[in-house]
Amino acid sequence: MGTEASFAALCGVSPVERSSGSRQYRRLNRGGDRQANAALHRIVQTRLRVDPRTQEYDERRSREGKTRREIVRSLNRYAAREVFHLIRPVQSQPPS
Repeated sequence: MGTEASFAALCGVSPVERSSGSRQYRRLNRGGDRQANAALHRIVQTRLRVDPRTQEYDERRSREGKTRREIVRSLNRYAAREVFHLIRPVQSQPPS
């Protein structure tokens, strides 16, 4: 797990391009670790209820015409990015 993208794929929150006729959109990857995906989903749902920044993001994206599903997909990816940076090992510099 060297990158944010690989962590997102592991958690099942990496975007997958989809299209149906004239509409192109992204959906979340259905693969990955379901427990990790459920944990990220809980983080997003809690933030939507109590975090002012996330609520502002939700309102702004709704005004832009995004659906609730698209907004939650984006928030899942942002949450995965934050978690990745929290859990990745810190590389220490060898003493000179």
